[in-house]
Amino acid sequence: MNLQNIKKLIKQINIKDVVLKTDILFLVICLALSVFGIIMVSSATYSGETLFSRDAKVMVLATCMGLVAAMVISFIDYDIILKLWPLVGLACVLMMLGLFPFGVSPEGRSDAFSWYKIGSLYFQPSELVKIGFIITFAFHLSKVKNNVSTLKNVFFLCVHAAIPILLVVVTGDMGSALIFILMFIGMMFAAGVHWLYFPAGALAVVAASPVIWLKVFDDIQRNRILALFNPDAYPTEIYQQNQARKAIINGGFSGMGLFEGELSHSTLLPERQNDMIFSVVCEETGFIGAFILILLFALLAIRIVIVGRRSGNFAAEMMCYGVAFMILFQAIINIGMCTRLLPVIGITLPFISAGGTSVICLYLAIGLILSIYRSSSGIAYEDFRYARMARSYN
Repeated sequence: MNLQNIKKLIKQINIKDVVLKTDILFLVICLALSVFGIIMVSSATYSGETLFSRDAKVMVLATCMGLVAAMVISFIDYDIILKLWPLVGLACVLMMLGLFPFGVSPEGRSDAFSWYKIGSLYFQPSELVKIGFIITFAFHLSKVKNNVSTLKNVFFLCVHAAIPILLVVVTGDMGSALIFILMFIGMMFAAGVHWLYFPAGALAVVAASPVIWLKVFDDIQRNRILALFNPDAYPTEIYQQNQARKAIINGGFSGMGLFEGELSHSTLLPERQNDMIFSVVCEETGFIGAFILILLFALLAIRIVIVGRRSGNFAAEMMCYGVAFMILFQAIINIGMCTRLLPVIGITLPFISAGGTSVICLYLAIGLILSIYRSSSGIAYEDFRYARMARSYN
């Protein structure tokens, strides 16, 4: 697109149309979650010297960058993105394979190499691969939607999902692997795969569980699971979750107040700005704040599903389900970790936990939802090259 075409595009964009064809409610919920997250990370990392710590500044920057990216993506016909699935899939595989020679370990996990280090910044490719998987898997489902329950199609769908799952497992990111598995199951269910496949899959997992327990999980992961059932025998592994529960109890109904949490501002609560951020929310804003946060997640997921169902396009609907499942499952698992209902597996709370990679990738997913909403609202700019490209593919 040359400069002249860009000028034409800018002239013909009607601000009123842009606003009307943007899902304002959805965007407001996302921004509310982001603002809430920035406040909580600021509180969790407050040292008494500066209000905005490095983590909080990174979240502000990531939110701004993500929002811009989301708005740009919203003007690209999602049909183009779907039809570029081979490039999307190849890029995702290459990103994961690149971790083998260039990946670095997160703190305290010398057995994993799930991050790229770029200068002083860290990038976790599995966050971006989640979005790529949603795109490619939605396209795959749309191509077999009329015969999705045949054994052949279910087999190839399982192979499709196994590729990112195995790559993520091998790099040591078991938390992300679980999210991929849950997204896969959720999208298969939403696509109408026959229900008998799901108990059959569960039986297969049970049959393979001894191998998974002994060969896939390492000692740390096994001990974290065992600690849930026998906390006294694994005091080191359960310490973080015990402290998180104490913080939740401290908050009571209305909380101790922002920047006033007893455990939220001490080293007694490890990873309080990341994995345990929900405990900070509970300690400082109490049951009220936690309830509002969970309500926002529920409203966000419901809104995403509504956008998908109104799109009139099967692939678009599957993408919406994929994004909704990704956000919901991450939220549920993170809250389960903090309340000691689930083992610690390194899952962040969407929009709330510190981390630039996860925030930007979330907003890329939001851009896809906005694109689907915009397309189903009928907006079209005659000279917009991306729109013409989409029509040329049809």
